[in-house]
Amino acid sequence: MPIPRAVAVVVDGHRVLVIQRYRKTPPGARCTLCEATGHHGPGCPGHHYTLLPGGHVEDGESSQAAAVRELREETSLDARIDRLVWTGLHYDRPARYYLMTDVRGRAVLSGEEAEAHGPDNTYRLRWAAPGDFAALNLVPADIRAPLTRLLEPAAGAATAGDRPRPSGTEPD
Repeated sequence: MPIPRAVAVVVDGHRVLVIQRYRKTPPGARCTLCEATGHHGPGCPGHHYTLLPGGHVEDGESSQAAAVRELREETSLDARIDRLVWTGLHYDRPARYYLMTDVRGRAVLSGEEAEAHGPDNTYRLRWAAPGDFAALNLVPADIRAPLTRLLEPAAGAATAGDRPRPSGTEPD
């Protein structure tokens, strides 16, 4: 059974906090991204993609607690869950996406992502608007439409005034 993924959706106006990635698998190692994209050549060419903060749900942990923990581990931000906004799959793993509220702190790359940051494995926090999603290769691609609806004030009941807004969360 695949390990579930919990995802933190941090909104600031019409933008969402994302993690830009570049990953290149060492020679001879298995690359799941190469397999997923059908690359069968010699070695991993490297992959540029962007995703929302999140990660696996640990044994005995709720998906809500995992979303809060992963947000803190990856970005140094503290927050509370506002609500579940959608569910889906992330590379064949069940994923639950939570809108965060009462976001506190300054978004700084931290945890395993900061430790693993290097020439063949880079991470960068940034804010992204819906118009950026395709160019940033936001994955999984099927979250782009619901995320765009969440960020657009005309779509849904939330307006800019009642959306959760982070305080002091501009990434470095």
